Amino acid sequence: MRKQQTGFTLIEIAIVLVIIGLLLGGVLKGQELITSARVRNLISVQDGIKAAFFGFQDRFRALPGDYTSAVTAGTVTGNITGATVNGNGNGRIEVAATPANGSVVQENIAVWDQLSHAGFMNGTYTWAAAAADTTSPKNPYGIYLDLQYDAVYGLGTITKHNLKSGGQIPVEIIAEVDRKIDDGAPYTGSFQFSVYAGNGTAPSAPGAGSCTSAAALAGVWQPTGGNTNCGAASIF
Repeated sequence: MRKQQTGFTLIEIAIVLVIIGLLLGGVLKGQELITSARVRNLISVQDGIKAAFFGFQDRFRALPGDYTSAVTAGTVTGNITGATVNGNGNGRIEVAATPANGSVVQENIAVWDQLSHAGFMNGTYTWAAAAADTTSPKNPYGIYLDLQYDAVYGLGTITKHNLKSGGQIPVEIIAEVDRKIDDGAPYTGSFQFSVYAGNGTAPSAPGAGSCTSAAALAGVWQPTGGNTNCGAASIF
């Protein structure tokens, strides 16, 4: 009498392997789509604010946040309905500038007040002395964006206007953004690594376990390190 077979046939094993392969492929493809969406979102935010910046400059012949005629001050009639603060008009968006009306203004926060009330960006932001949800936009990871004249990017040696993406961005995503819109290197080009902290923790200094390999022109992004707190700046 023939014994009853108790194991799996080769066909059954092959079917199981195919199913497992399809499931794994779906998971990996899904993760790839999520990563791509996050990259596109960050690029869209950067491009949108840069377009708003240059559009404002073209219309008012001044920098947002630094504009002296946004609101009525003395004999100067304001040109932006709803805006709440003026800058000092020195051609730089600074953290603590002294405008003509004598008050001290953080122009890097006034940027969002003037841009939003002038209709160059979505949402409405109202100036205050410190960044908050009502004063500043955030990146998708909950960190405030920052636009000002400083050197908190790259090697920290050249002061320029720059838009910081905010931190808490995984290194593989910020590296992919750099590859898509610039040269893929954290210390050269128009998109560079930044230690800007915002309302979070500053990305770690370059080196082992950081977002980048070294604070030198030869430095590279380190996506294999899995650092989840990275940021960069678009240089204007």
